[in-house]
Amino acid sequence: MIGDNIQNLRKKRGMSLTVLAEYADISKSYLSNIERNLNKNPSVHMIGKIASVLEVSPIELLGLKQENEIEPEWLEFIYELKKCGVEKERIKEYKLLIDFINWQHEVQNDHIKK
Repeated sequence: MIGDNIQNLRKKRGMSLTVLAEYADISKSYLSNIERNLNKNPSVHMIGKIASVLEVSPIELLGLKQENEIEPEWLEFIYELKKCGVEKERIKEYKLLIDFINWQHEVQNDHIKK
């Protein structure tokens, strides 16, 4: 359950209930109720706040496993592309550019081997 996950992560990081509640900007009693599974359905907003303080994703906090989980470096790359103004609709164009760069590397590697 989510309460158990929060409590385990909190203790693993050596945080008290008071500290986590303070950093997440939620009441200690509310957090305690979540950890004791009295509140089994906290809002997405609360999950996000708690996950942020515990430095985990909301998915991990909820105890859900993601297939093909994306490594943080890839997520950062995606955020950078978005910041640079790359639109989803144009991703295929960028893939074509990446394919070309990969092809160039293959040709260079083949040339070096010969």
